[in-house]
Amino acid sequence: MLHGDVLGERTRISPDNTAAVCVASQIRLSYRQLNERAIRCAQLWREHWGLSKRDRVGILSNNRIEFLDCFFASGKTGIVLVPLNTRLTPAELAGIIKDSGLKLLLYDGDFADKIRQLKLEHSLSHWVAFDNQLEATDISYAASLANVSGAKWTPTPCDPEDIYCLLYTSGTTGKPKGVMIPHRMIAWNGFNTALCWGLREDDVSPIFTPLYHAGGLSAFLVPILAAGGTIILHRHFDASEVWTNVEREKCTVMLGVPTIYKMLAESPEFQRADLSHVRWFISGGAPLPVELIETYKARGVTLKQGYGLTEVGVNCFSMSCDDALRKAGSIGRPMMFTHAKLANSDTDPSGQVGELWLKGPHVSKGYWNDPAATASSFDHAGWFHTGDIARCDADGFFYIVGRSKDMFISGGVNVYPAEVEAALLKHPQISDAAVIGIPDPTWGEVGIAYLVSKRSVTPPASELTAYLESRLAKFKIPKQFIFVQELPRTAYGKVAKSELRKF
Repeated sequence: MLHGDVLGERTRISPDNTAAVCVASQIRLSYRQLNERAIRCAQLWREHWGLSKRDRVGILSNNRIEFLDCFFASGKTGIVLVPLNTRLTPAELAGIIKDSGLKLLLYDGDFADKIRQLKLEHSLSHWVAFDNQLEATDISYAASLANVSGAKWTPTPCDPEDIYCLLYTSGTTGKPKGVMIPHRMIAWNGFNTALCWGLREDDVSPIFTPLYHAGGLSAFLVPILAAGGTIILHRHFDASEVWTNVEREKCTVMLGVPTIYKMLAESPEFQRADLSHVRWFISGGAPLPVELIETYKARGVTLKQGYGLTEVGVNCFSMSCDDALRKAGSIGRPMMFTHAKLANSDTDPSGQVGELWLKGPHVSKGYWNDPAATASSFDHAGWFHTGDIARCDADGFFYIVGRSKDMFISGGVNVYPAEVEAALLKHPQISDAAVIGIPDPTWGEVGIAYLVSKRSVTPPASELTAYLESRLAKFKIPKQFIFVQELPRTAYGKVAKSELRKF
């Protein structure tokens, strides 16, 4: 039976291989040791703290080994993990705690102030501290774990459709929604990604993206461990620290987002780091500028573009290293058993443009306590409507054109901001770009571009307009260019376009 205890299953095959290295503490754990920690955590939940299958447990923490304990304990117990976004305010967190119905919350000492405020509003059965306890009634996780042997442990049987975790969307366009991730989805994503991406037992990968996000958990943590590889766990992202450990641990593959790859390329360590052991890097979370692909190519590294959403298992497409260069800008072909189509193109999608729909064993069960939102995105035939506008070429490679919600209509013609942003990013003086549509009395809507300059002197609007005129149709060219210090982004690197309208 397919269930989400990928760590437990892999431990039987390679118990003595190194599973995880914690950068902060330099702890190195074999698969057996990491699995034993997860078993003891599961035992605490079930036998010491009175939790049962389907109860919800929250975690507010940076990346750390204890986070892995909790994540893999969920796979052994059927207790639902609810990772909380550390960047949210106490008010936003309180809404998720109420919506999910948490019984217990584990917290990192870095977020003590938020926990204090949450305690004023919520009475949970247990508050568990990874570091110092805020109150005497709080439980010390380390002390509790040390007093549990893990002996005579029997995992709770879990069906493929049992919920493994609730991953709440960022809420940049409204109230956060809890995506119901079943055991089937965790397992399938891990195995299918390992197979289709060609992950191996000797792969080593840094993980610095936040584990509260689907990208951190499902893009590489589960797939790397499913393949029997090693993760290098960073508490958070630091470019210098990442390059140091890429060299020290001889990392072979890496996942990031375009913003992170840009910061890594701008780090002084980039030009001198030994990358001879790297097989490839992959980017997700936002469109990958071709310029970045070329930057890493110059250092001998293939930078691929991936694609996925929380609702569909994060990893949905695949491509070879040769294709990543030959088809720069593409997200690849659908992975095995992933069905992809463009709305309004039921036959041959080649050359067409439409909303990307996905179906397969990697699709989630919908949104927690939100049947209306579920019905609007998941249809009766099993297709998830991504909201992303895509095209497909004659070779079956898909390209993301933009978000349907970002699209605006100027003079009766659709304009996709991602296309305009890609053109702007090729300008030698532009380092970041975001385009939105605003009302216009003549054209209905026109584009406005928010830009970050590479230099203190910004190019004039006339120069930018002339630059774009040779690359884009006139109706696509923004009517206004606004330079800002930086673009507002979510924790996973996506531009928060709702925030741009406040500038």
